[in-house]
Amino acid sequence: MKLTPDPEIEEFRAEFAAFLDANLPSAEEAFPRPKSSADIPEWARRWQRKLFDAGWLLPGNPPEYGGRNATLPQQLAHLEELSRRRIYHSFNPQGLGIVAASLLTFGTEEQKRRWAAPILRAEITAALGMSEPGAGSDLAGLRTRAVLDGDEFVVNGQKVWTSGAHDADILLTFVRTDPDAPKHKGISVLVIPTDSEGLVRRPFGSIAAPDDYDFNEVFFTDVRVPRENLVGPLHGGWGVAHGSLGHERTLLWLSYADWMSYLIEDSPSTEEWYATLLMDLQAIRLLGYRQLAGGRDPAELSVLKLFGSEAVQEASLHALEEHGPDSLVHPTLTAPYNHMDLADHYASWFERYARSFGGTIAGGTSEIQRNIIAERILGLPRG
Repeated sequence: MKLTPDPEIEEFRAEFAAFLDANLPSAEEAFPRPKSSADIPEWARRWQRKLFDAGWLLPGNPPEYGGRNATLPQQLAHLEELSRRRIYHSFNPQGLGIVAASLLTFGTEEQKRRWAAPILRAEITAALGMSEPGAGSDLAGLRTRAVLDGDEFVVNGQKVWTSGAHDADILLTFVRTDPDAPKHKGISVLVIPTDSEGLVRRPFGSIAAPDDYDFNEVFFTDVRVPRENLVGPLHGGWGVAHGSLGHERTLLWLSYADWMSYLIEDSPSTEEWYATLLMDLQAIRLLGYRQLAGGRDPAELSVLKLFGSEAVQEASLHALEEHGPDSLVHPTLTAPYNHMDLADHYASWFERYARSFGGTIAGGTSEIQRNIIAERILGLPRG
């Protein structure tokens, strides 16, 4: 599915395309490369600020937050143009698409000015502190504690899989503030600066490479956080979590559509799997655009997340198998180098397949998505 031709939409798209033609950094300017999902090199910070100032960072936002109050079809045209040119939207995707979005939805005006706007302008970067060793997809099972002591929270506990934490300036952190409440209650959300005393970040490698440092363990030992850093109501973090996960799953399905497009472009085939991939891309666009249009059950994002992540993983495996022994050569390129894209989007077929597993885990595992679909969409009883 593509947007139907509309003179106003095409004019909007042409204006953005002209902006990109006139302002896109050159390959020579685009060094050094990002080292994690919260590492934005200075050239990329300048580029993101230019997008922000021109209203092209998030066109649906008001001008003070990097947009131009664009309509939904205009926003989709903007994303399509980025995808067509294989331009990665921001090298701090969680900061832009989840943390700043959550602050704009649930934060106070002061929090929006203090943190959301600087994230959008790439003046600071952010990471999301949700998963824990014993509570990955089961967010309600988190055990990191925050005890209110006067005008400060004292935080103790651990997070894991915290993407980009070692390069981030702040963490949007989910903590338990009422241990006696039911597990879905008593959760609060804090903005915690990563230079806080007692906060330790330990990056570790991934399946792609032992020196592929994006994931982190984060430890909190008597970390003191001002009460003014509380996002949303005290003990009301479950609602914020649903909003944050909604932002994350929207971000994810859009990225799955891009990955499918790249697989189609980079690995043309006459095999049946390739035809399935073509249809899967059309299906996720149709379902996603319908969901973005509003008025639908937010649980439908779980359908998009489950379908998109597993379709990408299956197609990545077929591409790996079809390219034979050469697909295991690592590192290598499977598409032309693109200085405005992530390196793993044109890395070896082994790496592209290995990274597809993260898609079935991030934002809630496939098992969790199936439970949500069964209970909240199909109305099935809990087993």
